[in-house]
Amino acid sequence: MNPRVRKAEYAVRGELAIRSEKIKVELANGGSFPFQRVVGCNIGNPQALDQKPITFFRQVASLVEYPDLLKDENREIALKLYASDAIDRAKLLLANIGSVGAYSHSQGIPLIRENVAQFISDRDGFPADPSKIFLTQGASAGVQLTLQMIVEHPDVGIMIPIPQYPLYTATLAVLDAKPVPYYLDESKAWGLTTEELQRSYDEAAKSGVDTRALVIINPGNPTGQCLSEENMREIIEFCRKNRVILLADEVYQTNIYQPEQRPFHSFKKVLKSMGPAYEGFEMISYHSISKGMIGECGRRGGYFECEGLDQSIMDEIYKISSISLCPNVQGQIMVDLMVNPPKKGDPSYGLYKQEYDAIYFSLIKRAKKLEEMFNSLEGCTCNSADGAMYLFPQIRLSKKAVAAAEVAGKAPDQFYCMALLEATGVCMVAGSGFGQVEGTAHFRSTFLPQPELFDEFCAGITKFHAGFMDKYRD
Repeated sequence: MNPRVRKAEYAVRGELAIRSEKIKVELANGGSFPFQRVVGCNIGNPQALDQKPITFFRQVASLVEYPDLLKDENREIALKLYASDAIDRAKLLLANIGSVGAYSHSQGIPLIRENVAQFISDRDGFPADPSKIFLTQGASAGVQLTLQMIVEHPDVGIMIPIPQYPLYTATLAVLDAKPVPYYLDESKAWGLTTEELQRSYDEAAKSGVDTRALVIINPGNPTGQCLSEENMREIIEFCRKNRVILLADEVYQTNIYQPEQRPFHSFKKVLKSMGPAYEGFEMISYHSISKGMIGECGRRGGYFECEGLDQSIMDEIYKISSISLCPNVQGQIMVDLMVNPPKKGDPSYGLYKQEYDAIYFSLIKRAKKLEEMFNSLEGCTCNSADGAMYLFPQIRLSKKAVAAAEVAGKAPDQFYCMALLEATGVCMVAGSGFGQVEGTAHFRSTFLPQPELFDEFCAGITKFHAGFMDKYRD
C-alpha cells in the first residue's frame, strides 16, 4: 500500500467516530449503556441531527428525478403536491440538463455555473465569469483537486492554520507535501496576524520548503472566528509580497452569528476593492451546499472560483476535472438552488424564508447556550462563535488525568473525549486532531443537536465533566 495513504489521518472520522458507530450498533442490538442515543457532534452534518431540509429545494430535487410529473397532463396532480415555482424551476433545469442520470459538462452544467457567477456578482458587487467556476463533488473535492495542481514536488509547502480542518493535513500527506503551520491566537478570539504568517513562511524557507499557497478558513473551522476586512487586506498583501496563491475556504459564509459586529466579507470582494494594482492576484475560493442553512451534506455539491490564473493553468484544471467525468448532477442542482433560492414574490418565498430563518436563529441561540455551558465548566474556557458550526473550548486537565491518558496510550484530550463518549453517547473531536499549541488540550463540538434535545445534551456533558474532574483530581 502507498505509505502516504497510511500516513494520512482524518480525526473527524477517526477513532472516536469509529467507536461511536460501534456503540450505535450495540444499542440497536439491545446493548446496555448509560444513555439511549449517540449524539454525533464530531462533524458538521446538520440533517444527521434532524435539521429539516428546505422544502423548495427538496421539491425541485424530487421533480427532476421523476420528470413524468412535469408533463402537462399531470400538472393538476403535481400542483396538489408541489409549489408552482418548484415545478417551473425543475422544468427549466431539465431543459438545460436533459436527464439527471446523464453525465454533465466536466466543469459543471453551464446554466448552473452562470447562476453561480450571478450569485457571486450580487454578493460582492464585482462581476464573475462562469468560465472561471468549477462545480465540484462538495468543496472538499475542489480543495483536493487544487492542492493536487499546486504540489509539484515533495518540498512544496502549503500554509495551514492551527487549529485547522484535517482535510488539509490529510490531503497533503497523500500528496507528500509539507504542511506549513501558522497559529491562530486563542487569547485574541482566534485572531490572525500577518507577523505570524511571515514567521511561519520564513521558518519554512529556512528549512528548504518551497511555500506555494496559503489556506485561510473564513469563517473558521474549528474556531468559528470571522475575519475583518482590514485583516483580509493584510493577508492579500502578504500573499502578493511572498508570491503565494490564496486558497479561501468560505463554506460557512452564511453561518454568521454577529452580522453587525463581524459580517462576512469574501476575499474576492476585498481583493477587487483594492484596485488595479492587484490585477493578476492568484486566488481560489470555495463554497458548499453542506453548510449554511441548507445542510445537504450527503448530496455532495460545491464550487470553486479561480481568480488571476493563467489560461494554461485553467486548461490543466479542466483536464484533471474531466478525468472524473463530472460532479454528481443532483449535487449541482442543489448548488443552483443555494445560489438562486426563491425570491420575494415567488410562491415558495414565504415558506422558504420561514424555514431558513428558523434554522438560522436557532443556531445562534444554540451556539450561545453551548458557549455559556462550556465556560461554566471547571477548567474550561471557550471563545464565542462568530460563525461556522463549532465551538473549540480549551480544557485544563489535572496531572492525574494526563498520566491516566499516557497509560491508556492516548493524547489527554482524546482520553477525555473517549470517556465522554462512553459515559454520555456524545461524540466530539479531540483538539489534537486539528493541531493546537503544545501543552494545551481542546475539543471541537458542533452546536447542531436540535432544540428539543439541547438541554438534555448540555446537562449530560455538565454531569460527566464534574465527575471526570473529581475522579482525576490531583
